Amino acid sequence: MVKRMTQRRRFLQGLTGLGLALALEPGFAAERAPLSKPIPSSGERIPVIGVGSWLTFDSGASAGALDRLQPVLQTFFDNGGRLIDSSPMYGTAERVIGELLPRVKGKEALFAATKVWIYGQALGRRQMEASRKLWGVPRFDLMQIHNMLDWEGHLDVLREMKREGRLRYIGITTSHGRRHDELLQAMQKTDFDFVQFTYGLHDREPERRLLPLAAERRMAVIANRPFDGGALFDRVRGKPLPGWAAEIDCANWAQVFLKFAVSHPAVTCAIPATSNPAHMLENMGANFGRLPDAALRRRMAQHFDSL
Repeated sequence: MVKRMTQRRRFLQGLTGLGLALALEPGFAAERAPLSKPIPSSGERIPVIGVGSWLTFDSGASAGALDRLQPVLQTFFDNGGRLIDSSPMYGTAERVIGELLPRVKGKEALFAATKVWIYGQALGRRQMEASRKLWGVPRFDLMQIHNMLDWEGHLDVLREMKREGRLRYIGITTSHGRRHDELLQAMQKTDFDFVQFTYGLHDREPERRLLPLAAERRMAVIANRPFDGGALFDRVRGKPLPGWAAEIDCANWAQVFLKFAVSHPAVTCAIPATSNPAHMLENMGANFGRLPDAALRRRMAQHFDSL
């Protein structure tokens, strides 16, 4: 992880052209609307770049940790971010988010997404309420069943909470390219508002079944692990950006990776994770500009496969 963060800093030092100029221009994000996509079940639009909190926000809630992470979250909101994704599984991440939110400007735009990750309905209720208190929010916008754990048991509770207005959307997740057959079965028989799974240039297997089914069933898709835990930067280390990157306003590889993921018609947003404000600024550059069309997406995949 440390090695990959160091390598990514080197990529940042090479930022040139449109992306850097726009990122440094005062008021840039305020003057341009971020790219957004609709949630199929409601039509509400959310920006295509959100943020995850696995590992990166599991820092403990010391004053020093909060001081380091505050500019990360501020950069997110300053550049049109809304959706923050977390889980009780992520150590102190939920507590850290709750401590940070009162310290940042623009938090009113927050789309709060977390997960239930425990066996049993009664324990699930307690866990979700504990998460709500940690975040300090009146309700969650999205509650997801983490890694499908006891998903049928939690589903009735989530539906009840949605009917009562105690959450807005219901989702289910998996990650690392696992349990796709089980997720497909769950999607076929349940009207989830959101599904979340791993998707990106490194893992395009969801294009075969998961993404078409999500589109057919009108489910929003959150793409997790779009950088494969940082491994994608290892793969492109020392390699120049292709000429076509300028066609989609990408100033760096991070934006290439993210724009590939969110340009799939069935993907609603991607949630890269970082604890570095410079990396966050780089990621949020993918929240603006042009997206690749189908032809360019094929070129991007072919180029990546050739590396």
